Amino acid sequence: MLELKNVDARIGIIPILRGINLTIEAGETVALIGRNGAGKTTLLRSIMGFTTVTGSMSFAGTEMTSLIPARRPGLGIGYAPEDRRLFSPFTVEENILLPAQVARLDAAETKRRIDRVYDILPELREMAGRPAGNVSGGQGKMVALGRALMLGTKLVMLDEPFQGLAPALALRYADALKALRDADRTVALVITESNPSLLRGFAGRTLVIERGEVSEGVLEHERT
Repeated sequence: MLELKNVDARIGIIPILRGINLTIEAGETVALIGRNGAGKTTLLRSIMGFTTVTGSMSFAGTEMTSLIPARRPGLGIGYAPEDRRLFSPFTVEENILLPAQVARLDAAETKRRIDRVYDILPELREMAGRPAGNVSGGQGKMVALGRALMLGTKLVMLDEPFQGLAPALALRYADALKALRDADRTVALVITESNPSLLRGFAGRTLVIERGEVSEGVLEHERT
Protein backbone atom coordinates (compact mmCIF):
# COMPACT_ATOMS: atom_id res chain seq x y z
CA MET A 1 0.00 0.00 0.00
CA LEU A 2 2.65 2.54 1.08
CA GLU A 3 5.94 2.11 -0.72
CA LEU A 4 9.12 4.17 -0.42
CA LYS A 5 12.04 3.57 -2.77
CA ASN A 6 15.49 5.08 -2.25
CA VAL A 7 14.10 8.07 -0.36
CA ASP A 8 16.58 10.66 0.89
CA ALA A 9 15.63 13.79 2.82
CA ARG A 10 17.60 16.78 4.03
CA ILE A 11 16.93 19.62 6.41
CA GLY A 12 18.87 22.48 4.93
CA ILE A 13 22.19 20.95 3.91
CA ILE A 14 22.06 18.24 6.56
CA PRO A 15 21.10 14.74 5.32
CA ILE A 16 18.51 13.13 7.62
CA LEU A 17 17.11 10.15 5.69
CA ARG A 18 19.37 7.96 3.59
CA GLY A 19 18.14 5.48 1.02
CA ILE A 20 14.88 4.55 2.73
CA ASN A 21 13.21 1.49 1.21
CA LEU A 22 10.10 0.21 2.94
CA THR A 23 6.63 -1.11 2.29
CA ILE A 24 3.64 -0.91 4.64
CA GLU A 25 0.78 -3.25 3.78
CA ALA A 26 -2.90 -2.66 4.47
CA GLY A 27 -3.85 -3.66 8.00
CA GLU A 28 -0.29 -3.81 9.33
CA THR A 29 0.68 -2.40 12.71
CA VAL A 30 4.28 -1.24 12.44
CA ALA A 31 6.48 0.14 15.21
CA LEU A 32 9.20 2.53 14.02
CA ILE A 33 11.78 2.53 16.77
CA GLY A 34 14.75 4.86 17.09
CA ARG A 35 16.60 7.19 19.38
CA ASN A 36 15.85 10.91 19.45
CA GLY A 37 17.32 12.44 16.32
CA ALA A 38 17.42 9.17 14.39
CA GLY A 39 14.96 10.42 11.77
CA LYS A 40 11.58 9.08 12.95
CA THR A 41 9.74 12.39 12.75
CA THR A 42 11.44 13.36 9.49
CA LEU A 43 10.28 10.09 7.91
CA LEU A 44 6.64 10.71 8.85
CA ARG A 45 6.86 14.36 7.78
CA SER A 46 8.38 13.27 4.47
CA ILE A 47 5.46 10.90 3.84
CA MET A 48 3.12 13.83 4.52
CA GLY A 49 5.07 16.03 2.08
CA PHE A 50 6.59 18.42 4.60
CA THR A 51 10.20 17.90 3.51
CA THR A 52 12.03 17.91 0.21
CA VAL A 53 12.91 14.38 -0.82
CA THR A 54 14.51 12.48 -3.63
CA GLY A 55 13.45 8.98 -4.55
CA SER A 56 9.92 7.65 -4.98
CA MET A 57 6.86 7.42 -2.71
CA SER A 58 3.54 5.85 -3.67
CA PHE A 59 0.36 5.14 -1.73
CA ALA A 60 -2.46 2.82 -2.76
CA GLY A 61 -1.37 3.06 -6.38
CA THR A 62 -0.93 6.85 -6.39
CA GLU A 63 2.52 8.28 -7.01
CA MET A 64 2.81 11.02 -4.40
CA THR A 65 6.45 12.11 -4.52
CA SER A 66 5.43 15.40 -6.12
CA LEU A 67 1.92 15.53 -4.62
CA ILE A 68 1.40 18.67 -2.53
CA PRO A 69 0.92 18.11 1.24
CA ALA A 70 -2.70 19.30 1.19
CA ARG A 71 -3.65 16.47 -1.18
CA ARG A 72 -2.07 13.62 0.74
CA PRO A 73 -4.59 13.24 3.61
CA GLY A 74 -7.30 12.85 0.99
CA LEU A 75 -5.69 9.55 -0.02
CA GLY A 76 -6.77 8.16 3.36
CA ILE A 77 -3.74 9.10 5.49
CA GLY A 78 -4.13 10.41 9.04
CA TYR A 79 -1.19 11.94 10.90
CA ALA A 80 -0.86 12.89 14.57
CA PRO A 81 2.39 14.84 15.12
CA GLU A 82 4.30 14.60 18.35
CA ASP A 83 3.41 18.16 19.40
CA ARG A 84 -0.35 17.67 18.73
CA ARG A 85 -0.77 21.10 17.04
CA LEU A 86 -4.28 21.75 18.29
CA PHE A 87 -6.04 25.05 17.69
CA SER A 88 -6.50 26.29 21.26
CA PRO A 89 -9.50 28.64 20.71
CA PHE A 90 -11.45 25.88 18.92
CA THR A 91 -13.39 23.27 20.85
CA VAL A 92 -12.23 19.68 20.97
CA GLU A 93 -14.90 18.70 18.44
CA GLU A 94 -14.02 21.58 16.11
CA ASN A 95 -10.41 20.40 16.12
CA ILE A 96 -11.49 16.86 15.29
CA LEU A 97 -13.82 18.05 12.52
CA LEU A 98 -11.30 20.38 10.89
CA PRO A 99 -9.77 17.76 8.53
CA ALA A 100 -13.23 16.77 7.32
CA GLN A 101 -14.00 20.40 6.51
CA VAL A 102 -10.72 20.85 4.66
CA ALA A 103 -11.39 17.63 2.72
CA ARG A 104 -14.95 18.85 2.02
CA LEU A 105 -16.61 15.68 3.21
CA ASP A 106 -20.38 15.80 3.05
CA ALA A 107 -22.47 15.90 6.21
CA ALA A 108 -23.36 12.21 6.19
CA GLU A 109 -19.76 11.07 5.75
CA THR A 110 -18.55 13.55 8.36
CA LYS A 111 -21.07 12.22 10.87
CA ARG A 112 -20.13 8.63 10.10
CA ARG A 113 -16.48 9.36 10.69
CA ILE A 114 -16.86 11.35 13.89
CA ASP A 115 -19.18 8.68 15.29
CA ARG A 116 -16.36 6.20 14.58
CA VAL A 117 -13.93 8.46 16.44
CA TYR A 118 -16.25 8.68 19.44
CA ASP A 119 -16.78 4.92 19.45
CA ILE A 120 -13.02 4.41 19.67
CA LEU A 121 -12.39 7.36 22.01
CA PRO A 122 -15.60 7.89 24.02
CA GLU A 123 -13.91 10.41 26.33
CA LEU A 124 -13.66 12.81 23.39
CA ARG A 125 -17.44 12.93 23.17
CA GLU A 126 -17.50 14.05 26.80
CA MET A 127 -14.89 16.75 26.07
CA ALA A 128 -16.41 17.79 22.74
CA GLY A 129 -17.46 21.29 23.80
CA ARG A 130 -14.35 22.10 25.81
CA PRO A 131 -11.82 24.57 24.37
CA ALA A 132 -8.81 22.57 23.16
CA GLY A 133 -6.55 24.98 25.01
CA ASN A 134 -8.01 23.76 28.31
CA VAL A 135 -7.23 20.06 27.93
CA SER A 136 -4.20 18.40 29.49
CA GLY A 137 -1.22 17.28 27.44
CA GLY A 138 -2.34 13.67 27.58
CA GLN A 139 -5.91 14.55 26.63
CA GLY A 140 -4.51 16.64 23.79
CA LYS A 141 -2.82 13.55 22.41
CA MET A 142 -6.20 11.80 22.44
CA VAL A 143 -7.70 14.74 20.52
CA ALA A 144 -4.85 14.56 17.99
CA LEU A 145 -5.52 10.85 17.54
CA GLY A 146 -9.21 11.52 16.98
CA ARG A 147 -8.39 14.19 14.41
CA ALA A 148 -6.04 11.80 12.59
CA LEU A 149 -8.79 9.16 12.47
CA MET A 150 -11.11 11.54 10.59
CA LEU A 151 -9.04 11.13 7.42
CA GLY A 152 -6.99 8.04 8.28
CA THR A 153 -9.21 5.48 6.61
CA LYS A 154 -6.26 3.53 5.17
CA LEU A 155 -3.18 4.61 7.14
CA VAL A 156 -2.73 6.32 10.53
CA MET A 157 0.71 7.58 11.51
CA LEU A 158 1.38 8.50 15.15
CA ASP A 159 4.58 10.27 16.15
CA GLU A 160 5.73 9.43 19.70
CA PRO A 161 2.15 9.15 21.01
CA PHE A 162 3.20 7.84 24.44
CA GLN A 163 5.81 10.49 25.13
CA GLY A 164 5.02 12.41 28.32
CA LEU A 165 1.87 10.43 29.14
CA ALA A 166 1.19 9.41 32.72
CA PRO A 167 0.96 5.62 33.09
CA ALA A 168 -2.84 5.61 33.33
CA LEU A 169 -3.22 7.71 30.19
CA ALA A 170 -0.63 5.61 28.37
CA LEU A 171 -2.71 2.52 29.11
CA ARG A 172 -5.85 4.29 27.95
CA TYR A 173 -4.13 5.37 24.73
CA ALA A 174 -2.99 1.79 24.12
CA ASP A 175 -6.57 0.60 24.69
CA ALA A 176 -7.79 3.12 22.09
CA LEU A 177 -5.30 1.78 19.56
CA LYS A 178 -6.48 -1.76 20.25
CA ALA A 179 -10.07 -0.59 19.81
CA LEU A 180 -9.12 0.92 16.46
CA ARG A 181 -7.44 -2.30 15.42
CA ASP A 182 -10.50 -4.33 16.47
CA ALA A 183 -12.88 -1.94 14.70
CA ASP A 184 -11.09 -2.00 11.35
CA ARG A 185 -8.45 -4.56 10.43
CA THR A 186 -7.76 -2.88 7.09
CA VAL A 187 -6.28 0.33 8.52
CA ALA A 188 -2.48 0.30 8.73
CA LEU A 189 -0.85 1.86 11.81
CA VAL A 190 2.67 3.27 11.94
CA ILE A 191 3.74 4.30 15.44
CA THR A 192 7.09 5.88 16.24
CA GLU A 193 8.64 5.38 19.65
CA SER A 194 12.01 5.72 21.38
CA ASN A 195 11.22 2.98 23.90
CA PRO A 196 10.64 -0.39 22.17
CA SER A 197 9.02 -1.92 25.27
CA LEU A 198 5.97 0.35 24.97
CA LEU A 199 4.90 -1.32 21.71
CA ARG A 200 6.08 -4.85 22.40
CA GLY A 201 3.27 -7.32 21.84
CA PHE A 202 1.15 -4.76 19.98
CA ALA A 203 3.01 -4.11 16.75
CA GLY A 204 3.08 -6.89 14.22
CA ARG A 205 6.39 -5.69 12.77
CA THR A 206 9.23 -3.56 14.09
CA LEU A 207 11.36 -1.27 11.95
CA VAL A 208 14.45 0.36 13.40
CA ILE A 209 15.75 3.70 12.21
CA GLU A 210 19.34 4.58 13.02
CA ARG A 211 21.29 7.47 11.50
CA GLY A 212 18.54 7.96 8.94
CA GLU A 213 18.51 4.37 7.70
CA VAL A 214 15.67 1.88 8.23
CA SER A 215 16.08 -1.83 8.85
CA GLU A 216 14.20 -4.71 10.42
CA GLY A 217 15.43 -5.72 13.87
CA VAL A 218 16.38 -4.22 17.20
CA LEU A 219 18.37 -1.22 18.30
CA GLU A 220 22.11 -1.70 18.58
CA HIS A 221 22.16 -1.09 22.34
CA GLU A 222 19.54 -3.86 22.81
CA ARG A 223 21.53 -6.51 20.97
CA THR A 224 23.28 -9.10 23.09
